[in-house]
Amino acid sequence: MISIQGLSVEFSSKSLFSDISYVINKKDKIALVGKNGAGKSTMLKIIAGLQQPTRGIVAVQNNIVVGYLPQQMVLADTKTVRDDVSEAFNHITKLNDDIKKLNEELGERTDYESEDYHKLIDRLTHLTEISNYYNSENSEAEMEKTLMGLGFSRADFDRPTAEFSGGWRMRIELAKLLLRKPDVLLLDEPTNHLDIESIQWLENFLATKADAVMLVSHDRAFIDNVTNRTIEISCGKIYDYSVNYTRFEELRKERVEQQMRAYLNQQKEIKDIEDFIERFRYKPTKAIQVQSRIKQLEKIERIEVDEIDNSHINLKFPPAPRSGDYPIIAEDVRKQYGEHLVFQNATFTIKRGEKVAFVGKNGEGKSTLIKCIMNEIPYDGTLKLGHNVKIGYFAQNQAQLLDGEITVFDTIDHVAVGDIRTKIRDILGAFMFGGEASDKKVKVLSGGEKTRLAMIRLLLEPVNLLILDEPTNHLDMKTKDVLKAALKDFDGTIIVVSHDRDFLNGLVDKVYEFGGGKVREFLGGIYEFLDYKNMDSLRELEKKSELKLSNSPTKKLEEKQSFSGGKLSYAEQKEREKNIRKAEKLVLDFENKIAEIEKQIAEIEKTLASGESVGFDVYSKHAELQSQLEKTMSEWELACEEVEKIKVQ
Repeated sequence: MISIQGLSVEFSSKSLFSDISYVINKKDKIALVGKNGAGKSTMLKIIAGLQQPTRGIVAVQNNIVVGYLPQQMVLADTKTVRDDVSEAFNHITKLNDDIKKLNEELGERTDYESEDYHKLIDRLTHLTEISNYYNSENSEAEMEKTLMGLGFSRADFDRPTAEFSGGWRMRIELAKLLLRKPDVLLLDEPTNHLDIESIQWLENFLATKADAVMLVSHDRAFIDNVTNRTIEISCGKIYDYSVNYTRFEELRKERVEQQMRAYLNQQKEIKDIEDFIERFRYKPTKAIQVQSRIKQLEKIERIEVDEIDNSHINLKFPPAPRSGDYPIIAEDVRKQYGEHLVFQNATFTIKRGEKVAFVGKNGEGKSTLIKCIMNEIPYDGTLKLGHNVKIGYFAQNQAQLLDGEITVFDTIDHVAVGDIRTKIRDILGAFMFGGEASDKKVKVLSGGEKTRLAMIRLLLEPVNLLILDEPTNHLDMKTKDVLKAALKDFDGTIIVVSHDRDFLNGLVDKVYEFGGGKVREFLGGIYEFLDYKNMDSLRELEKKSELKLSNSPTKKLEEKQSFSGGKLSYAEQKEREKNIRKAEKLVLDFENKIAEIEKQIAEIEKTLASGESVGFDVYSKHAELQSQLEKTMSEWELACEEVEKIKVQ
């Protein structure tokens, strides 16, 4: 589909990558990886046609549509969400014009048995299927399903886009991109503004419905679940592996070890040659041999070893001062902004030494509750901090509190105590502030660099309760590993808000879910929680066997005993069971409708396979039924999602 040949990029005479060649094939799901600054985003821009390489070409097949989602973009704010996303279907006019021209051509031809005529029929059938899909109500259903999958509610559809934050407006652009159904999707950090549920919906979409995908992401679980090929940019070259990221890491380690052995052998050879030249440089009898060695030295192609992984740095916290047994006790905490209820009846206790996660869709109150704990905003109810609790708080705007006039090194040196002061440069290196970067003034750092520096500063302060709000947003995978290892060894209490499942896995032992105005407690790790919620297998929603009506409402209610968010009243139970029965009946109706349409399609295909002569109306009917099937399948998926949503409430 896309061929990259001899690609080279240079900035101010510095080579970013040189003479790179590879091919993107249909159905490839590629993770583009490499250290920060390796050129990943530049590569995506070049493939998207937004930037020109210094040398080389990017050859795209005819009629191949490439869709690109950058990390940052200029967003329009003059329309509603529905109107803005509907722009994804603007290409329908051209599609209908093409169909009209093909119909006119078919009406003028009489060579009904020729190969060209049948090719025209096939082309018209294909375009008619696409047109029926877009011109039917199915496009509206698909738009709703995509927006809801990305976290929007139906009430949001008619709100102006200007009312939404930058993160939510990025989701609008992502929805438009997905609905255009490009042949190749280029995604630069698509999960940065998504919560766990939206990330898993996107995983399912990319894995089951997208064609070719190339993405850059620091979310290990996301790229493992989506990709089947990994391309690494390192030292200006690429290494192409037909495996997912986790397997790639194993193979990369083997490759670097081989490189290191070859590098050391070459260094020994170079040293031997240089020693010979130096020893016999001024001896006339050895002049020929010396000149031969000099030429030999010039011809040696120096081996480069890929960036050495420095995540083995063992970052340890200062010992946490002992706090009371219960650092946080919440009783009937409620927060409301005007008419908008964020949450109510939040009652829970966090014990000393526990590591807990706050999860849920964006806007459901995770950061709001943290601000209540920090006493930054007023609230109703009771929040008690235990004896001798010393809080270390990492907010998403933490970088703004740094002193811009001092250096990176001094920022950390001012808070480091004890033996840790001898390892400041190692720690800074682990967080990508190695070498000269440690001597930069804070004011010249980027927003992401300031965030990382604020994280290091916090980790070195003697506290016993760490509250971290999205701590991994600006960290690459290696740095996240360093942070996670340090947090696991921390002997205090931790509350972490994060959408990064891989980061939370093995770190937290309790999960608080925010949603629907409630805060529910789950005892277990993040993947146990996701299994309970049936989130980690959203793609199973497309398998009818997963939605047997034998899953009774009563059994589901019994399973919810792991949560301590309060039992439903009898009236609430009856209402909930009624809603479940109604939703399941709708699912069954759609399944029956799907079966009937599939039966009609099978009858037409049997006729077509028989070889008997048929009119164009048969092809048209076949295309119409295919469109109806797509539409009904989309409606069935929405109904399935509604069943699951009711069952987990």
